[in-house]
Amino acid sequence: MLKETILIVDDEEDIVELIKYNLENEGYGILTALTGEQAIKMAKQFHPDLIVLDLMLPGIDGLEVTKYLKNNDNTSYIPIVMLTAKGEESDIVIGLEIGANDYISKPFSPKVLIARIRSILRRRKKDLGQPPERINQEGDLIIDRAKHLVTIEGNVLDLTFSEFELLSFLVDKKGWVFTRKQIVDAIHGESYSVTERSVDVVIVGLRKKLKNHASSIETVRGVGYRFKE
Repeated sequence: MLKETILIVDDEEDIVELIKYNLENEGYGILTALTGEQAIKMAKQFHPDLIVLDLMLPGIDGLEVTKYLKNNDNTSYIPIVMLTAKGEESDIVIGLEIGANDYISKPFSPKVLIARIRSILRRRKKDLGQPPERINQEGDLIIDRAKHLVTIEGNVLDLTFSEFELLSFLVDKKGWVFTRKQIVDAIHGESYSVTERSVDVVIVGLRKKLKNHASSIETVRGVGYRFKE
């Protein structure tokens, strides 16, 4: 019996075939696309369980594809693993900020890619199996996990995936101090490789959107962050 279906998007056919071969051997159903336009069309039509997406695509690049899919209610839930040949921190940070779940740099080990995919799909199954709870904090700040919304005084905040998950995590453990690595592990799972700067960038963006509640997220020098009691 087939496992989940994965959409592979890369303009290099050799890369597509390599990934396809290894994932099919693991029992996954495979869809493929060579351009960003094809990726968007197939994601909307087939609703794959996960997308492996190259950032450097002709026409609509991987970042634009990610932004489009994450801003579309019918595809926003689909996890995305970015492939990048450049390995530039700025691209990685942008991709994570607009909703990608993970990244892996070329050249890559198929075994590592498979491990990342398994980890994301396991977490997704776990999340789907546990109905999220509604959290109220500071009176007018509301985190609604079921609807994946954060509101202040009834106004919905436009948060990225990482911002929402980071805020939810810190509020769940209000008063506890977490290192950047602990935050990444909690949001994306262990074995997730990311720079400390990316966590700081998420914090900066989140504080701006929280406005009067920005001071609730405290920096503990030399350690990490916490949501104050």
